[in-house]
Formats: sequence, structure tokens, C-alpha cells
Amino acid sequence: MDILQKIARYREEEEKLKWEGTFAEYLKILKEKPWVAQSAHSRVYNMIKDAGVEEVNGRKRYTFFSQHLFGLEEALERLVEEYFHPAAKRLDVRKRILLLMGPVGGGKSTLVTLLKRGLEEYSKTERGAVYAIKGCPMHEDPLHLIPHHLREDFYREYGIRIEGELSPLNMMRLEKEYGGRIEDVLVERIFFSENRRVGIGTFSPSDPKSQDIADLTGSIDFSTIAEYGSESDPRAYRFDGELNKANRGIMEFQEMLKCDEKFLWHLLSLTQEGNFKAGRFALISADELIIAHTNETEYRSFIANKKNEALHSRIIVMPIPYNLRVSEEERIYEKMIRESDVADVHIAPHTLRIAAMFTILTRLKESKRPDVDLLKKMRLYDGEMIEGFSEVDVEELKKEHPDEGMSGIDPRYVINRISACIIRKGVPSINALDVLRSLKEGLDQHPSITKEDRERYLNFISLVRKEYDEIAKQEVQKAFVYSYEESAKTLMDNYLDNVEAYCNKTKLRDPLTGEEMNPDEKLMRSIEEQIGISENAKKAFREEILIRISAYARKGQRFDYNSHERLREAIQKKLFADLKDIVKITTSTKTPDEQQLKKINEVVARLIDEYGYNSTSANELLRYVGSLLNR
Repeated sequence: MDILQKIARYREEEEKLKWEGTFAEYLKILKEKPWVAQSAHSRVYNMIKDAGVEEVNGRKRYTFFSQHLFGLEEALERLVEEYFHPAAKRLDVRKRILLLMGPVGGGKSTLVTLLKRGLEEYSKTERGAVYAIKGCPMHEDPLHLIPHHLREDFYREYGIRIEGELSPLNMMRLEKEYGGRIEDVLVERIFFSENRRVGIGTFSPSDPKSQDIADLTGSIDFSTIAEYGSESDPRAYRFDGELNKANRGIMEFQEMLKCDEKFLWHLLSLTQEGNFKAGRFALISADELIIAHTNETEYRSFIANKKNEALHSRIIVMPIPYNLRVSEEERIYEKMIRESDVADVHIAPHTLRIAAMFTILTRLKESKRPDVDLLKKMRLYDGEMIEGFSEVDVEELKKEHPDEGMSGIDPRYVINRISACIIRKGVPSINALDVLRSLKEGLDQHPSITKEDRERYLNFISLVRKEYDEIAKQEVQKAFVYSYEESAKTLMDNYLDNVEAYCNKTKLRDPLTGEEMNPDEKLMRSIEEQIGISENAKKAFREEILIRISAYARKGQRFDYNSHERLREAIQKKLFADLKDIVKITTSTKTPDEQQLKKINEVVARLIDEYGYNSTSANELLRYVGSLLNR
């Protein structure tokens, strides 16, 4: 199907969703689908819930956010469960402005954009359907037509509470156009759209001297005063402010705390009482979720100002810190690169992970525990299992610094440096060293980095470089060991024979001489030490291996090279240590002989086929590891 056919189909589907009828017909819809009359807060909560919720490690993960916001599960769970959920249940929380506070590039704007775009799509679904009085510029709730003295009866019959007053314009239209016959008032289904200014508004403060309150609440249309004879005639008023247009949905207040005071007082009435003052009319009812965002510095100065005390209690502050998990930070970079024009550039494996390690280190705070340094903390936060630490320890570490993640390097800086690295290098491939170099050079150009921070960050780059050195050696190690796979299997079998003899307290028989001999302790320890098995822990490790062999045997399976991950790692490291001289010669020889060239080509092919490198990055990795081994 070509694009024009898809456009035609989309238009047809949009047409099918449209509905128009009388208020009496609308009441029939309410009988079948009472959720249609839900509040703005309830609609947002149900939108998030309907997208799907899963529980991971005791934490709720919302599918609605999962493909766009990474590493913010705790903040998002708090936002949904402490604000949206109680607000949807009509608790007092809904009478508060939601203020997202966090550092630059932490995801606040992305979160608000997701909610806005989500509501646009949700209003096209059956569960998210919204109906309004036809021709109303504020898309008013049709239930406002029901007089106050009948609302209790309506609740008993329909189970729906009605809040808010009929607007001055619709009050006049009810009398003049419908002769007071509420049941005849036309109702239509509306679809939220920020571009069409339906149910979604955005207000951004500008110069206080030039900005008009009409931007929020609408204004008098002076060209119609001669026709209608008075400024207090609702037909002479343009209900086109952001508060008017965002009715029934979301109003985003960008940089709210930079705003002039008179703009903020309108929000007090709207959030607490559900109405605001516009022109020479009675208070106008509005049902909308007001969501604002700011950074910590502006919030602190706002709190310090005594004149703002009345607003303090009307605001619920939700901290949105930086992500503190390396694997999630990596996903942020992958997403940003995927959406850019450099998506076709080959980024060598581990490059983004190394950049993410640096970024996370800048956001972490030193632990009070002497056995936890920043690298260990980074690993624990990322879900790595470290001997001697449990999930309880990780939770305690998080409680040490409640403001952890509110400072550090933001993802945009890292992506800017990766972009600079790609453009400058001008080749179709970059690696971790290129990016670390670019990050280091960029520190001098970063306007908000102090001299002390710069020193710390340079230290982190050195730490991360050492991490990369280990990763690079492991990559080449695995690729080389594969070329010597027979040797690895022989070494493994030899180790297992010795372990079996050791655990069963028996002797081995020499295959050549036939004489009995004790298990080779030196061989076993040389392998176990590769993965940090201490002298005290060797017996338990060997018994664990034997149990695993027995379990495989019972199932009729053979215990092989890939059956125990830690043992495989130990064998690889031991073999690599034995092969180190061969690797040194092979990777650093400027004019390799035929045998060496064959080995290099095998390793390069392995790195490309199995580990995600391309020809350029694989050869760069080999040269780098060769230089490391020759130091």
C-alpha cells in the first residue's frame, strides 16, 4: 500500500469515529459507557494503566513510558501512584499543580510530550472517548447542562458526579438557540489535538512587560462590541486562551516559576476551585491537569520567596532525577542516535556502554560505606551481582543520598560529543577510545562545569578507560580462544578429571605410564584463580561443579564447555594467559607471516560474525589490545 492509500484509509477511519447527537442521545451513551464522563485526571491515569503495567523486581513498570524513558522506573511509579492514581479517584491531590523538578536533559519535557501525544491517540479509542457541547470554544462537558437541584438525582441514576458550572456562552446559547430545552442541545465527540488546540494547551512565559494575561484566559473581541452592545456579552469574548483550550485535557506550563505573579494566581483558583476568572463574567469552570516543569535552582529560589507561600501548598513537586543505571543510559544513547542522521555510522560494541559508565559516575555520590567505591556502586545500581551484597544493600545505598541523580552530566552532552567525534573522524566507524577522547576534549567547552568538577570528571574518564582496557582484552581473548577451541576443551576435560578425583578422594591414572597420581592442585588453582576463587572457597566451587555434572548426567545430557558460565570464563582466561605471547606477537607484528596472518583473519572474522564489529573496528581493537599487552 503506498502512502497516499494509507492517508486515504486514515481519513476514512477518522470519519468513522465522529459522532453527533442531542444531549438526550448522549445520556444513552452514558448509560452504556459511564467512563465517558471521567475527569481529565482520571483519563490520564486510565490511559497509562490501559497501555499495560508489569511488575519487575517489586517495581511497577508502565508500558506507556517504557520505550521512551529509561531508568526512571522509581520516579514514574511515584508519579503514577502518588499523583495520577489518587487524582483519578477524586482525592484532593487533583487540586494541585503537578511540578516536575529535575536537572537539564533528565526527561521532564519528554514525559510531558508523551502524556500530550498519548492523550491525542487515547481520545480516538473507545475507553478514551470525549464528548463536548457542539460549537463550544472550550469543549465544555455536556453534563454542565444539568441544573444543580437535579444533580443528586442524576448521581443516583447514573452513578456519575457532576462538578462545574455551565459557561456564560453556553448559558446564553441554551436560552437563545434551544429555548431552554436541555435535551435538544447538540453534543459531539471531540478528539484532542495540540495543533488544533483541542484539549491540550501549552503556555510558555515570555517578556513580562509584553506578555498579556489574555494568552491564558482569552480576551474581548472589540470588533463585535458594536454588534452585541456590551463587553460583558459572552459572544463578544474570545475564549481562546490556553486555559480555555486545554479544558478537559492537559495544560503544560513551561518554565512556570519564571512567570509573572499575576499569571500564577489564576492557577490557584483553577486548581483549588476548578474555575478561573475571564473578562467581565462569573467564574468559568475548567477541568484540566496542569503540569509544569522547572530545574532545582529555580525551585529553591521560588520556595525562598515569602510572596509565593500561598502557591507552595497548591503544588505537588515530583523529582525527576537523571537515570543511574548504565544499561538504561546506553538505551537512551541508542534511541537518540537512532533518531539522528548518523544512525548509519558503525559504533563499535561497548562504545555507548563506556560513555554511559562515565556519565553515571558523574551523577553518583560517594557512599559512607568503606567497602563501596563509585565503580562498585555503579555496578550494584545496574543490577550486577557482587559477592557480599544483596538487594537490601542496594536499597540502603539509595537512601544515603535522596538527591542522588539531580546533578552530573546530561545525555545531550554525551550525544553532542559522540556526534562531534563522528563528524571529525569522518569514517564510517567509531570506537570507545574515540568517544572518551571527545568527552575529555569537550569538558573545557562545557559552560557549567567548575574546575573541581572537571578534575573529578577527568579522573572518571581514566577509570572508565581502565574498564574498557579489560573489556577489550576479554573480547580479543574470547575470539582467540575460539580459534584454539580444541585446546580449551582439552583443558576443561583435564580440570574436570582432577576435580572429580579431588572431591571423591581418589587418584588419577597417567594415560601414558598407567601409574596412579594425586589430583593436580597446581593446575586446578591456576584455573580457579582466574575468576577470583580463594583458597577457602575452592572446595565449595569444585563440589558445585561436580553437582552440576551429576545433574546433567541424570538428564542424559553431557556437561561441556558451555555448561557453567564461570568455569568457561576461567578456562578462557587461563588459556588466554597461556596464549598471551602468541597474541602479543600476532597483534603487534607489522609484517605477520602466513600463519600469523591466518590467525589474525580468523580472529577478525570471529569479532565481525559473533561480536558485532565491522572490519575497521575489529582491526582497531586488535591493534589496541596488542599495544596493551606489549606495555
